[in-house]
Amino acid sequence: MVFSSFAPIAACVLGLSGVSGLSGVAAPQLPASTLQLSLHETTGRLSSVSLTCDPAGGSHPESNAACATLTGVDGDIAHIKPRLQRCTMIYSPVDAAAFGTWHGKPVTFHATFSNKCAADAQTAGVFGF
Repeated sequence: MVFSSFAPIAACVLGLSGVSGLSGVAAPQLPASTLQLSLHETTGRLSSVSLTCDPAGGSHPESNAACATLTGVDGDIAHIKPRLQRCTMIYSPVDAAAFGTWHGKPVTFHATFSNKCAADAQTAGVFGF
């Protein structure tokens, strides 16, 4: 009688191991591109986000838009066309850096902008965090 109470559990465990549908579950898609972006302000504040593309994700607040911008320049941040954006004329330099891979090729970028708003505008939002 004791064995009969375990029979349904055993049947479930053994039954699940042979379910053919589980072997067809697709593995999660790995991103084609992964970048680490950082902004270092003269005040000492450091901001950093991750950005993955294809599919878009990471901790970047606007990952879809940033990936679209980078797709337009094949991952070359230096070739991004700046967007029109009003920024203050306050000089508070910020160093922007990026490293990682874009569709298998290495990405390294470093530039100094007059302030965070200029970094955002000059990179069309890639450094807008």
